[in-house]
Amino acid sequence: MIDYPPLPEALAQPKAATQTTREAQADVRERLPFADRRSFADAARGRLAGMTPVIVKRPNGHPVYDLSKFDFLEAEAPAEVNPSLWRQAQLNAQHSGLYEVVPGLYQVRSYDMANMTLIAGDTGWIIIDPLTAAEVSAAGLALANEHLGTRPVRAVIHTHSHIDHYGGVYGVASAEQIARGEVAIVAPEHFVDEALSENVLAGNVMGRRATYMYGNLLSPGPQGFVTNGLGATLALGSTGIAVPTDTVRTTGEVRSLDGVEFEFQMTPGTEAPAEFVFYIPRFKALCMSEITSHHLHNVYTPRGAQVRDALAWAEQIDESIERFGDRLEIEFASHHWPIWGREEAVEYLQKQRDMYKYIHDQTLRLANQGFNKEEIAEQISLPDSLGMEFYNRDYYGTVSHNSRAVYVKYLGFFDGNPANLNPLPPEAAAHRYVEYMGGADAICTRAQDSFAQGDYRWVAEVLNHVVMSDPEHLDARALLADTYEQLGYQAESGPWRNFYLCGALELRHGLPAGSRYRVSEGVAQGMPFENLFKLLAIQLLPDKVDGRSYAIDLRLTDAGEAWQMIVHNSVLHARRNSTATAGLTLTGPAPDIKRLLLGLTTLDALETIALTGEVQLLHDLLDARDYFPRRFPIVTPRGLTT
Repeated sequence: MIDYPPLPEALAQPKAATQTTREAQADVRERLPFADRRSFADAARGRLAGMTPVIVKRPNGHPVYDLSKFDFLEAEAPAEVNPSLWRQAQLNAQHSGLYEVVPGLYQVRSYDMANMTLIAGDTGWIIIDPLTAAEVSAAGLALANEHLGTRPVRAVIHTHSHIDHYGGVYGVASAEQIARGEVAIVAPEHFVDEALSENVLAGNVMGRRATYMYGNLLSPGPQGFVTNGLGATLALGSTGIAVPTDTVRTTGEVRSLDGVEFEFQMTPGTEAPAEFVFYIPRFKALCMSEITSHHLHNVYTPRGAQVRDALAWAEQIDESIERFGDRLEIEFASHHWPIWGREEAVEYLQKQRDMYKYIHDQTLRLANQGFNKEEIAEQISLPDSLGMEFYNRDYYGTVSHNSRAVYVKYLGFFDGNPANLNPLPPEAAAHRYVEYMGGADAICTRAQDSFAQGDYRWVAEVLNHVVMSDPEHLDARALLADTYEQLGYQAESGPWRNFYLCGALELRHGLPAGSRYRVSEGVAQGMPFENLFKLLAIQLLPDKVDGRSYAIDLRLTDAGEAWQMIVHNSVLHARRNSTATAGLTLTGPAPDIKRLLLGLTTLDALETIALTGEVQLLHDLLDARDYFPRRFPIVTPRGLTT
């Protein structure tokens, strides 16, 4: 992997908004109804308590979540931030704490990117979505106990398979409490497979891209991070996963948790591959999980994930309206603030439904006319009846990239043009583009003129070729960084802003320091062996095992299970209770065998595992494990050319 030195200080400084950007921001102010303050009233309603500002730390004092850096949002939107995104940032960061939705139903908001909802059952708490990290979920629970009376946790509901809704589970319940049956874990069908597929199998690449999407490397401020749109900011703490003790599989299933009834509707393949929503008759409240929120969500998320089904998304919202619309008085969700009143809530649900269906239908209409995904994205915009609602704005997803996602869902990445069937990889193409266009100096000269004219999208496209061809061309890197910066300033989408500004940051200051990717201790603890073997399989270096065949038995003394790992044809497989001959047997408790295979400990550090047979096979397998760098290049070359 290639790294490049930072730009000289004079070239690396952030820039102010250009006149083109100032005019773009003024246009947003003129077009949108900023006098509408209903969202601010709803976001503030029912606040009971909370830290001001919210700062949650690890035991060693390192901050996990810190809103103290967002005081700058009290001012008016500067020219360096889209005023519509600034409004969303204020709503997310300035309304934190414990809120009463109705008596018995509470939310902790802005203690993380997501909400943690607490329901007072007959004897304890039912917790919905315990946030990303144990530190923030524990702080939220402590806040509720302090102001509402201490209650034991009786159940945890994971609405879906994204980490900001389950990663903090061990902050509200211990693994021992769950194992003893003291705390029920309720989740939708396929929750574990989908959670680990997304956050473990693709975990490293998704995590790297997430540093861009969530602006983790940006400093909060008008020229840096202001929000991710979905929440104020993301907690960066201790994560884990607990295997559900109760799985909901079909729409219409009912659960009584600590005396409170929940009526479920399955919504797979929408915002997450495994997800449900539910109605709580006691409160006449509908929890829409993350199917609806106060913005346009991602049909495709830029951090990387499976493309979602916009039509199914719209249809599931419609089913929620049909099932619960005449019974609900409150709509709440896993992000943002509730909506009170049946009429207003149903209108909101209808417009969220129609937004996703409009993007779906119009994308396919234009696709059937022969337009490709880029051409479609350039044409589609929401009608005013949908697009002028702040809860349908591009704060997280965008009409532009969601329409491209619909195209890919149906037609894939290829647009039918043979030139796009087998294109050169970026670096190889970049060398040829730069040569054809007269060299890097000539391109930069013309790009300066285009930049002065405000043609930032074109400048970004052209200079990307120069940087991929010659990252040591300092003028190209500097101008590309300035270009990304202006595009970020103009973006209404929090993720788009963060991607642009993170790209500018790395072009100016170089690749950030990083470590090797490893599964966290909390995730390892809850990971089933079926999923562990899938991870080991994608880490296998084929050259290290080429031409070899061997098997290793695992006997789990505490779980009463036996597995066999087989390496054959440069592929790793696993079989439960295999009777085939193995060259080596590992016997010991499941947690220690997991930690050994995942690289969280070494054989020398363990006294609990017995080895029988060819011990070298274990060393061979561990030596054949690939390691993933957390901070691989994104805006500079990877060193692959043809």
